[in-house]
Amino acid sequence: MANLNVKFGNIEFKNPLVMASGTFGFGKEYAEIYDIEKLGGISSKGLTLEKRDGNKGMRVHETPSGMMNSVGLENPGVRGFIENELQFFKELDTVRIANLGGGTLDDYISGVELLNDQPIDMIELNISCPNVKAGGIAFGIKNEVAREVVRAVRAKTKLPLVVKLSPNAEDIVGMAKVCEEEGADGISLVNTFKAMAIDINKKKPVFENIYAGLSGPAIKPIALRMVHEVCKAVNIPVMGMGGIANWQDAIEFIMAGATCVQVGTANFINPRIGLDIIKGIEDYMDREGIKSLDEIRGIV
Repeated sequence: MANLNVKFGNIEFKNPLVMASGTFGFGKEYAEIYDIEKLGGISSKGLTLEKRDGNKGMRVHETPSGMMNSVGLENPGVRGFIENELQFFKELDTVRIANLGGGTLDDYISGVELLNDQPIDMIELNISCPNVKAGGIAFGIKNEVAREVVRAVRAKTKLPLVVKLSPNAEDIVGMAKVCEEEGADGISLVNTFKAMAIDINKKKPVFENIYAGLSGPAIKPIALRMVHEVCKAVNIPVMGMGGIANWQDAIEFIMAGATCVQVGTANFINPRIGLDIIKGIEDYMDREGIKSLDEIRGIV
């Protein structure tokens, strides 16, 4: 029988499937639908130091083979997470990842200091969100700015640190190398692509912020290429994501070099997609006589 266990740095995952930040909340709602402890891990809703109400107006817009979102990191804030959500989150028998964003360097530092002593397994540092006018997008575009924030956060935490990269970065491979140089334990990519939609009847942009993040199957081939490039360039593990909608997509990302894969938009189409992907990977491995994902990881 296939063994789906993977090791991401020093962290053991029961399987490579992680639910992506912003698409799974803190797990409570999905736990009412299926046993989410069958998942390899969960990346929390994106947290900022202070509570955020998110963007006004339209937040989600369907596109061919995907969707656009302009949620604006609505979240309870790090303290709100600790006080109201962490009790449920910490009791899950899966890898618990806190996704942390910030509008300033001080926000990141203060946020990670609050998370340091909490029962979480890993921090995913979001320097890539394209929906916030200030902060995230700036940190995730320029290599030297990314270096500054990763270095500062690394100095403040001993927790495993994964840095989430934006596909809108000026040099995605160079940025991954910078994160590795500054002590990141892993990389996750890609976040959403900066995109736009226009309402031709209202004769104005669909989103009040004009631009929004594109995700879903439409971005998969580009995301896969970026993950492949980064996996070839760094010596730390990678979580690959971007348009994964089935087990075949997940296998592609693993063959491209990813240790774990994250699934986001597909959760909105099929709330039980996690179980389907895990079973699909397991059945594929059994058919192909693959005992460990190490046998196919990075073979392309």
